[in-house]
Amino acid sequence: MATFTHATAERCAQLGRALTAAGLSWSDNGRQDDPQYLTYTVTDPHGRTWQISPATNFQISPSSPGRIWEASCGALMTSTPVLSACRVAEHLKNVLA
Repeated sequence: MATFTHATAERCAQLGRALTAAGLSWSDNGRQDDPQYLTYTVTDPHGRTWQISPATNFQISPSSPGRIWEASCGALMTSTPVLSACRVAEHLKNVLA
């Protein structure tokens, strides 16, 4: 069974800080108490909407435990690999039009 215990309050706060530092507009659905349903909605500089969610424990590499976030964009029909908070924010900030 997949778990999401790696999506701690501190890691959620890190993601929020990284998104804010990248100048991205974002909100979350307030489900930090049940991370399997936690979703962040982010608008990139081109006005596209991205959904960021924690990856499952099966997707996280023991050698990179900070890489827990996965983003997807319906408009681009794409998703990112599992990334750290800083990397996912950087990716969304710099994604091409």
